[in-house]
Amino acid sequence: MSALKVNKNNAKLWNNVGHALENEKNFEQALRFFIQATQVQPDDIGAHMNVGRTYKNLNRTKEAEESYLVAKSLMPQIIPGKKYAARVAPNHLNVYINLANLIRANESRLEEADQLYRQAISMRPDFKQAYISRGELLLKMNKPMQAKEAYLRALELDRSNADLWYNLAIVYIELKDPTEALNNFNRALELNPNHKLALFNSALLMQESGDAQLRPEARKRLLNYVKEEPQDANGYFNLGMLAMDDKKDTEAETWMKKAIKLQAGFRSALFNLALLYSQTSKELKALPVLEELLRYYPDHAKGLILKGDILMNQKKDIRGAKECFEKILRMDPNNVQGKHNLCVVYFEERDLLKAEKCLVETLALAPHEEYIQRHLSIVRSKIALLSTGEASVIPTDKVAVSEGRQATFTNLKEIKNEQKATRTPDSSNKNKGPGKAKKLEEKNNTDKETKKKSTKEIKDIEKKRVAALKRLEEIERILNGE
Repeated sequence: MSALKVNKNNAKLWNNVGHALENEKNFEQALRFFIQATQVQPDDIGAHMNVGRTYKNLNRTKEAEESYLVAKSLMPQIIPGKKYAARVAPNHLNVYINLANLIRANESRLEEADQLYRQAISMRPDFKQAYISRGELLLKMNKPMQAKEAYLRALELDRSNADLWYNLAIVYIELKDPTEALNNFNRALELNPNHKLALFNSALLMQESGDAQLRPEARKRLLNYVKEEPQDANGYFNLGMLAMDDKKDTEAETWMKKAIKLQAGFRSALFNLALLYSQTSKELKALPVLEELLRYYPDHAKGLILKGDILMNQKKDIRGAKECFEKILRMDPNNVQGKHNLCVVYFEERDLLKAEKCLVETLALAPHEEYIQRHLSIVRSKIALLSTGEASVIPTDKVAVSEGRQATFTNLKEIKNEQKATRTPDSSNKNKGPGKAKKLEEKNNTDKETKKKSTKEIKDIEKKRVAALKRLEEIERILNGE
């Protein structure tokens, strides 16, 4: 400050004081000194850039753009094919980067931002940051091949930059080349073993591959990630998902609870914790978790399916289950799981004609689902038997509503990271199969006369019935879930 009292016409001194105030986050005061620098020396490109940056820090984007445009107008005019490396100070080229970064927040100005990056590159082909920033923009513009070219060019200039290898990995994910993506994540981690985003996203990629041999390394990377980011619930959630894949139920429960503790209302963690409980015959522990999930997300269809299942099977609350399934269908009339399970409710209410009509409608939604066809046949057989006045005992080993779902069961986990600082896969897998509803188990009709059987025949029948019920219980344990 004392130097300014001596020489008020020295723009460099005004800028230096402004930088000091800027470092203290005192942007309003810093702005005054940077503006004074531009008044003392109107052709000072750096001073105008300082003004623009400070306006941006103050969220005054219109003034920031105006200042950057003034700085840009002071740059040498671009002549196609001519290089400016000797004439243009590298830090002055940042005016193109800063201006492009500012205007690309507006989706309608992405092409304009790209033009600025290309101008900077044309003036200095070894300007690494221009390639990096352009690569990010091209990804945003859904041009992954061009983004790949930009990052490869930047890597020619700097192969020791872990962030560049990470960015290239993201490009390969967009290009649906997970093998090459993982190779580039690994290159980033070779250069920087604690690269947080590379740790996290490479672990996700390994997990999504379905390769059990990659799970130990994925777990190791996620453990390293949570050491670096102990407050990020996503890390613990994905550790929980890995543990579920490995059938380590207690460990999975611990990680899911940790994620929920850190982030109240973590949708996917709540749902998958409830799913874990239902898979491990702890359905009643799942109910309060589902209640919490539905308090935050009342229209969560899979949560409603699972809640309806538990109310019907464990609590014998047919009315409560019916409300769940009806709510799903109000949101999505074509939800096969919700529709099918509502048909089961009608069966439990002994409204066979309504159950039949419901199953016909469900079959129209999913004509290739064999389990729906089978259950429709069962209901029609029941109706036919009742109409003829015969006994109505349908073999119980044929009528578990959960049947046919094992193949897709593991795909029904909800895999979604709540925060978006990193790449966030989401697998919703709607309508992949029937939700587990109460088995269509026929009861003996004691109101009808039947041919009297011998004691031995009765015992044989009872043995077969018990064996069938045991098989159904085993199916229920295996398929217990959404």
